[in-house]
Amino acid sequence: MSSPSTSPTPESHGHFETAAIHVGQNWKDETGAVIPPVYLTSTFEYGNSGGFDYTRSGNPNFRNLQQTLAALEGCKHACVFASGVSAITAVVSTLKAGDMVVLEENVYGCTYRLFARVFEKFGVKTAYFDLSNPANYHHITDLKPALVWIESPTNPLLKVLDIAAISAVAKEVNAPVVVDNTFASSYVQQPIALGATLSLLSTTKYSNGHSDALGGAVCTNDNEWQEKMIFAQKALGLQPSPFDAWLTSRGLKTEAVRMERHASNALAFAGRLERVKGVKWVRYPFLLSHPQHELAIEQMRNGSGIVTADLGLSLEQTMAFMEASRYFTKAESLGGIESLICHPASMTHASIPREVREAVGITDGVVRFSVGIEHIEDLWTDVEQALQRAG
Repeated sequence: MSSPSTSPTPESHGHFETAAIHVGQNWKDETGAVIPPVYLTSTFEYGNSGGFDYTRSGNPNFRNLQQTLAALEGCKHACVFASGVSAITAVVSTLKAGDMVVLEENVYGCTYRLFARVFEKFGVKTAYFDLSNPANYHHITDLKPALVWIESPTNPLLKVLDIAAISAVAKEVNAPVVVDNTFASSYVQQPIALGATLSLLSTTKYSNGHSDALGGAVCTNDNEWQEKMIFAQKALGLQPSPFDAWLTSRGLKTEAVRMERHASNALAFAGRLERVKGVKWVRYPFLLSHPQHELAIEQMRNGSGIVTADLGLSLEQTMAFMEASRYFTKAESLGGIESLICHPASMTHASIPREVREAVGITDGVVRFSVGIEHIEDLWTDVEQALQRAG
């Protein structure tokens, strides 16, 4: 893999910034439109040159978005879905009763819930381990799972996992590796180039970047996996709306410039927060204090836009701090141009039993900042006043 700071997409597409603008621009030649239109149709006349029949099984906006995402992820294929959870569902739907999935212990709450409360009923087994620790890699070869499921950075503790090393171990037992790349984004990290089988995105987040459309995607070089994803998109009704796909295509055109600003703001923000008296710890991949800082520098183009911290406050003070913020809106999700703040224990990871989430470090004092692209001085002034009011 090329250096993360200069890594281009395949030569035919140009670098990331160019591919984001020029790939996925089909279905416009008849009019000369610079930007492809939204195809708000449920069905198509039989025998058309594009081979479209019914939007559940394909739409020009889906195909354009899939082409762009594949180029930006540096792989052959992408399949788009209605949400990140829809993308997760598509992958897990390929499993059968008795299959084992090995997962990083700190996964998104809805991923945990989907396995524990939906697919467990159908006989899918799960085992969770701290896969940031190479000493636990042997569980992969011991259990010979049908899938290895990881996030890097993880949600919300921002653990950075060695995708290449885990993929190499999984390959020994022919276990496909799924990397949820949502927190990094396609701009920051390309899991397929690092050896993963599948790179999964909630395109709702950094891909779209404007908090106005839901979407998900699964990207791969594997032809069989792509066929499985296309089948799931159609057979399970997991397709996005054409308009959401169009909005995401529009958002992707600015992903590079947005991610640079997210990262520069987040690094400055994390560094300042780390120096505040009383703050217990701050996690951000490109901080020198991050436990996997060197791996993050090697694996990621920049640190992305999420900062997680334990502010050293009581639960009541933490909630008061969040309510006192002016520019960090208390909300779930992340990756939009606006800054958000989240309390994982009561919001994104509330579906995980308390003893399970606290065992991995998601306590009541942990807050997650999605640092937007506003001016950093305004964001920092806002946090300072919120801390004063909460304390």
